[in-house]
Amino acid sequence: MRLKDKVAIITGAASGFGEGMAKRFAEEGAKVVVADLNAKGTERVAAEIGASAIAVTTDVSLQSEFDLMVEAAMAAFGRIDIMVNNAGYTHRNGDMLAVEEDIFDLITAVNMKAIYHAARAVVPIMEAQGGGVILTTASTAGLRPRPGLTWYNASKGWAITATKSMAVELAPKNIRVNCLCPVAGETGMLAQFMGEDTPELRAKFRASIPLGRLSTPLDIANAALWLASDEAAFITGVALEVDGGRCI
Repeated sequence: MRLKDKVAIITGAASGFGEGMAKRFAEEGAKVVVADLNAKGTERVAAEIGASAIAVTTDVSLQSEFDLMVEAAMAAFGRIDIMVNNAGYTHRNGDMLAVEEDIFDLITAVNMKAIYHAARAVVPIMEAQGGGVILTTASTAGLRPRPGLTWYNASKGWAITATKSMAVELAPKNIRVNCLCPVAGETGMLAQFMGEDTPELRAKFRASIPLGRLSTPLDIANAALWLASDEAAFITGVALEVDGGRCI
């Protein structure tokens, strides 16, 4: 029970990596706030977890909704120990000049500005409690970018830099800040990352990963669990590659 009595907020938790984290954290004793824009998805995941989870419908691009989510967490569980910024958005793989401005703005709002909203909402609470953990789902795209996802890649590079700077600034408050860099996996955004989802494209992508497969929600959840736990008490400012060797 590595997260016994800990309270975790996980955004983008209605599916994919976030759902995997929510369920894995709960298995290890955490109370979980399942947050997502997808109301039905949050309710399903929270119901599958049981009494140790609540569902909150949240648009992470808005500070007002982030604040309401934090208020719901505090009302239900009385504290916040772990903040996981997992919600993400991307444009379809293709010409960077073909990405419309509204899509670009949504990428920056969800992948970048939401981290700012999270910090403003939870850092004062964590400081008053004596510490905490902030964890962001970045991407291998922020470390080893490739053509076709330029603006998404850039947003994840921003998230990695923000993680490192936050880690240094928040260390005196005993708040650890890390991020995960997954390779693409079995999530709802896979078709966007590849341009389209075909057996041929999947095979081509798998061939670029030394361990020979895409990531799974459990792969990412296990890495997140370790970084969020006291086992990683001396780990901060890390961009952990969970990629089967893709970034080598």
